[in-house]
Amino acid sequence: MKIIYKTKAISTGGRDDGKVRIENSPYEFDLVLPSKLGNSGKTGINPEQLFAAGYSACFESALRGIARLNKIELMSASVEVEISMGKNDDGAYALAADITAILGGIDQTQANTLVQQAHQKCPYSIATRGNIEVSLSARVS
Repeated sequence: MKIIYKTKAISTGGRDDGKVRIENSPYEFDLVLPSKLGNSGKTGINPEQLFAAGYSACFESALRGIARLNKIELMSASVEVEISMGKNDDGAYALAADITAILGGIDQTQANTLVQQAHQKCPYSIATRGNIEVSLSARVS
């Protein structure tokens, strides 16, 4: 792979009560457990939320790129990514992603096709393929 961009996040204190800092940026977040895993009310963010944010932004960019390539004009586009965490058959924690693209200005068939094509090009989709369950859907607005 020819690297064209790098970024770094530094975690201190772990996901339960730590911090994560994004190098060369003003962003630093307090990390907390999700309430279902024992957070006692402390405010902050968890790694799954950060993953959902990155995946949704990346997937939307892939969608828009595929639309441009196919000369499809989108009136609007947004992507919701819901990350779930649970336990797999071995008892280990595992993730799943539910991706919903909300697209305006095209019909349902075009929207479904764009979502499938974006899933083939999005770097997050490529990185997670075969590693986590991913469900895809498209909704026209």
